[in-house]
Amino acid sequence: MTFNIFSASAADIPGASATLAKSFEFYPWTRWSIPADGYMERLERLQAIYLSHALEHGLVLVSDKLDAAGALLPASCPDPEPHLQEEIANLLGDRLSVALGAELPPRPEDSWDLATLGVVPSSAGKGLGSAIITEFISRVSSSAHPRISLETSAERNVRLYERHGFSISSRTAIQDGPAVYSMSVKLA
Repeated sequence: MTFNIFSASAADIPGASATLAKSFEFYPWTRWSIPADGYMERLERLQAIYLSHALEHGLVLVSDKLDAAGALLPASCPDPEPHLQEEIANLLGDRLSVALGAELPPRPEDSWDLATLGVVPSSAGKGLGSAIITEFISRVSSSAHPRISLETSAERNVRLYERHGFSISSRTAIQDGPAVYSMSVKLA
């Protein structure tokens, strides 16, 4: 099956954020790190912040029906602006210190960060996630830093990324939280 995957514009961010919120509704990390009160609204707003930041500093890809979206950030990406960091802290509420306290291994040097990737549940399993990963790999493979790294807390995602050449560099058990798999692929 062939999909039309393209670079997002600012006009795509609301739809892509809604897509990511639906796809992360039951994701172990977000369920653990985002307060249950207003969870879906918080999750969608967080995704909008992250996607907008990635649109400005990296690469955001979406499908033509906005039923899949992903964001890739270069190693040199700056942190979000202070007012956005404050909004993120407010959205995470009492979970902020717990989430910040999770110690994950550092990413490989000069690696692009696959910050988020999701497909709405009704379109899952059809190859949309793979289409976005393939396009990310295609674009990064000719860059000055042809490596992509990521973290995932869903075991089913590990198999997806392994099919695209990613390998696990570590598995971190978060106290009272999910296991997090750190993965990367060197493309050249």
